Amino acid sequence: MTRAEQTHDEPESTGGPQNGDGAAGQQGGDFGRRLRLRTILAIGAVALLTLLTTTQTWWTLNLSGHSIAVQGTVAAPALSALSLSDLALAAALAIAGPVFRFILGLLQLLIGFTVVFSSIVSLAAPDQPSESLVSKATGVAGKDAIAALIRSVTETPWGFVAIGLGALSFLVGLWLLATFRRWPSASRKYQALRFESPDGPRDSVVDWDSLSGGDDPTDHR
Repeated sequence: MTRAEQTHDEPESTGGPQNGDGAAGQQGGDFGRRLRLRTILAIGAVALLTLLTTTQTWWTLNLSGHSIAVQGTVAAPALSALSLSDLALAAALAIAGPVFRFILGLLQLLIGFTVVFSSIVSLAAPDQPSESLVSKATGVAGKDAIAALIRSVTETPWGFVAIGLGALSFLVGLWLLATFRRWPSASRKYQALRFESPDGPRDSVVDWDSLSGGDDPTDHR
């Protein structure tokens, strides 16, 4: 083989590994984007389902004369705020950097734990969150007097569904903390830029941009 043939063949032998590295990097980026999207969608879906449970009847109080249906907004009032907070957390994850992803992951664990805890406490003592409804319906006030009026409590599955969703929310938080480092970096296309020539002539637009950025446009140092 002549020297000219060896020189001609060298680019072909070195081109393969470079193309392979580029394809691997592209596949890794696509995997990270899919991972981020699925995690955000999972958090949003669990939050919406938890919010749905608050609109359903958790139990029915059977009194001496009639029955009172108690919805989740009364049984566990904290769940509505927790669900909305979880939706905001999912939206924030779309633009958060690695440090804030870790913080949001910890918040996700806290939200899931609080949903489970609030639901269990409510189901354990259904007469306590229902006192206002019973007092309004019967005119009887006082914890002991209201407890005496309640003959039985018929529970529905919705309270237990809320517990399951809270546990799932906690698991998604663990998944987030385990995988957020594989996510791609947040886009910087919305980063604020100020086009200004330091040596060029100043006008009202440049002065306004300087003032908005916290600089003194009259300072010509």
